[in-house]
Amino acid sequence: MFNDTTSVEKPKWIAYPTLAYSPETSWEIGAAAVVVYYANKDSTNRLSEASGFSFFTLESQYGAHFDHALYSDKNKWFALGKLKFQSYPLAYYGIGPNIGGDELAIANANFMLIRERLLRKLHGNWYLGLELNYERLSNVSFEWLGGGQPLDNILGQDGYSNLGLGVGLVYDNRHNVLNVRHGFLSEIGYLFYEPFWGSTHRLSTLFIDNRAFFKTTERNVLAFQLLGQFSQGDVPFNQLSMIGGEMMMRGYYLGKYRDKNMFGLQTEHRWLPFKFSKRIGAAVFAGVGSVSPDFNFDKLLWSAGGGLRVLLFPKRDIFTRLDVGFNPDGYGIYMFIGEAF
Repeated sequence: MFNDTTSVEKPKWIAYPTLAYSPETSWEIGAAAVVVYYANKDSTNRLSEASGFSFFTLESQYGAHFDHALYSDKNKWFALGKLKFQSYPLAYYGIGPNIGGDELAIANANFMLIRERLLRKLHGNWYLGLELNYERLSNVSFEWLGGGQPLDNILGQDGYSNLGLGVGLVYDNRHNVLNVRHGFLSEIGYLFYEPFWGSTHRLSTLFIDNRAFFKTTERNVLAFQLLGQFSQGDVPFNQLSMIGGEMMMRGYYLGKYRDKNMFGLQTEHRWLPFKFSKRIGAAVFAGVGSVSPDFNFDKLLWSAGGGLRVLLFPKRDIFTRLDVGFNPDGYGIYMFIGEAF
């Protein structure tokens, strides 16, 4: 961070401890690490990154998350994915955009997610390949708050194990996925879940992700993202499309608003870094989105905020971010390496 004497072609990594607190978990203690490298130590290749995070809490909860965006030599292959396992409480507020302000229940469960896309370059910046998504929810127990009990059963409340297989088409000309100065990403993917190959439920999901980045000055970047997820069939409650979290509509609890269909649009202006500093920058952002059982998005949700940026790896142009997102329901604070999108 402070005196990087390694050549830009060599891999670079950092590890650091984490600390958090919430009423459901008490104190959470963990560790995180990220590694970045160029395939074949050739800086003309796109920058690959892999990150990991593990934690445990004083309430005997635990988990591990791994993410990666890996390019082969000459960018011929592209692997984008994540692996998540956690024994952790999930706040359940209900389904739809018109839910109340407080959670209805806490769902204690073991959750596993494996999401992987393996894509091959077709021509130029176009990639085509296979997509896989496996989600498993087990040992589920709902703790209904206020002594209440739902009138209807919640699909997936007894657990599920769903495997989705499909295809994806991607246009990607970004050079540094952790801090895009200029470029475009457009992805469309379709996944089908079928009991024939072991899924508990039959459903399908269409996923779209479009991002555009414009370098307005040498230090300033204007970024846009349009995201959508649309499902049909028997969709368990924790596999519904969700708004919130550290990436899209920052400030909302991830999963407070959930339904079969979701869209989100966000924009962000980044100073990377300020003119008066070699390491310190900032960003402001805003977004709108909604969830719906159909395509009638009659209630729009919004969030806005800003944050600091600190140049972590100067030779690789990678920043760490500290963001605060606000919305009518409250706020959220996030600290991560790399931009939200």
